[in-house]
Amino acid sequence: MTDLVVRLVILAPRPESIRAMSSKQGYLYIMANRRSTLYAGVTSNLAGRVHQHKHNLAPASFTSRYQLHTLVYYETHDTIQQAIVREKQVKDMNRQDKLTMIRRANPTFRDLYEDIQG
Repeated sequence: MTDLVVRLVILAPRPESIRAMSSKQGYLYIMANRRSTLYAGVTSNLAGRVHQHKHNLAPASFTSRYQLHTLVYYETHDTIQQAIVREKQVKDMNRQDKLTMIRRANPTFRDLYEDIQG
């Protein structure tokens, strides 16, 4: 009988990778559909991520299942970590507070995707 040895190698990010990640700009965004289902997410590439949602490139995702194809709100943050903190705050908000926040910035729930394309 042969002994099987399994080695687990955990790769930690290099310090320069951590610095690059922490200096990367982040975005909190909210997608919606016609029935007012909302999804809050965070990304470092807003246009690319919204494109993925609009074209259902993650077929089993929440945004794909509920046809959340309209970018109705976004915020820009200096770092991805700040965007993640803000995402948690928004996800903890009740629905009415989220709708109020969106309406202040985008009263007609216009799709903001064209505004962010480069």
